[in-house]
Amino acid sequence: MRVLVIGATGFVGGGVARHLAGADHDVTGLARSADAAERLTRQGITPLRGDVDDGLAEVVAAATASGAVVFAAQLDAEAEERVVTRLLDALAGSGKTFLFTSGSGVLLQRTGGAWSEDSFAEDDPFTVEPLAARRLAVEQLVRAAAGRDVRAIVVRPGMVWGPGDHGHVPLIRRSAERTGAACYVGEGLNTYSHVHLDDVARLFGLALARGTAGALYHAVAGETPTRWIAEAVARERGCATRSLTVAEATTVWGAFDALILAASSRCRAPRSRRELGWAPRHTDLLGAVGAPPSGRADARPFAGVRDTALP
Repeated sequence: MRVLVIGATGFVGGGVARHLAGADHDVTGLARSADAAERLTRQGITPLRGDVDDGLAEVVAAATASGAVVFAAQLDAEAEERVVTRLLDALAGSGKTFLFTSGSGVLLQRTGGAWSEDSFAEDDPFTVEPLAARRLAVEQLVRAAAGRDVRAIVVRPGMVWGPGDHGHVPLIRRSAERTGAACYVGEGLNTYSHVHLDDVARLFGLALARGTAGALYHAVAGETPTRWIAEAVARERGCATRSLTVAEATTVWGAFDALILAASSRCRAPRSRRELGWAPRHTDLLGAVGAPPSGRADARPFAGVRDTALP
């Protein structure tokens, strides 16, 4: 199938694009620069020079010429809603596939380092984190497009990790560099469900092959309390651990990353397992501690994160 990946030079979008290309799909990836285009070419992905800011008409044309579109771009909330709306309008009535990358930040609970017993399957009711309300609205917009003859599907990963990510492990390593201790917030029992990039990419492939129009699929492989991650980093670095207050955490990581490292976001993926036969192959997040960096692209703690809004 001919697939356009918007966000193919990013962490999650890049992983998805490479996986689909390796599965013999004809993948085109949006590239802002000549260097980015060259990297895509080396990966077997056809580059499309442009971006959704100044070249949205060309991107929409490429989307309508494709059999499927994967949206994994990192945009601010307003731009994301505008671009997704335009793409869905262009695809209406076509029966073509549109896969939207969300993130479990919509489920985030501000626990201040405390554990939360709440864990959410795909269609469980929940109270959205206010910073992510607009992201949830885009999820709903995408799913509703199934009523306009678009095979529109939302994939909502937990915290995505893998070589080159900038999630919880690298953030806690940063705290060790800055303070001499591997830091966590409060009790450090807050838990963020996580999933490896390769397993996310496989879920996209399965959703493309046989996902249900209007469906939401979670990608989650496990969950690890933040304190456990800090203890693993402390062993790696030969340093102590340290509990921070929320205010102290802000001075170490900045307000946004401190929010993430103090929060819980727990989810389950029964629909992904039941309907798509998906199961994670990589579950050992702590095993990544001590692994050498690979130089792969940057990633936020979960798909689509920006410093100004949750995914």
